[in-house]
Amino acid sequence: MDKVILIKEKKTWDEALDYCREKHRDLVSITDRHQQRWVEKRAKMADTEFVWLGMRYTCTLDLWFWVSDRLVCYDNWAQDEKIEGCDRATAMKRDGKWYERREGESLNCICAL
Repeated sequence: MDKVILIKEKKTWDEALDYCREKHRDLVSITDRHQQRWVEKRAKMADTEFVWLGMRYTCTLDLWFWVSDRLVCYDNWAQDEKIEGCDRATAMKRDGKWYERREGESLNCICAL
């Protein structure tokens, strides 16, 4: 049973979050390898090099968190791809690796159903 959908529209991270919450359930959270595979499969079909995931950075607490309130216990970060600043969120590249991207970038996104 498929629980994620690729949205082939370019949106900023905030627009993607609003869209997913309005039309589906939420921006996708990946908490294990199984979910990672599902999302990776969708990401390969995106029109943009990266797709937004439901993880964002908070400067106040200096940590990454899933907007769905799931614990960050699984990750698939690409090596040495850090960016500075507070306005960053997580995007997946077609290879399945996670990258920090500026929230203002316009990317496809993956929603949880």
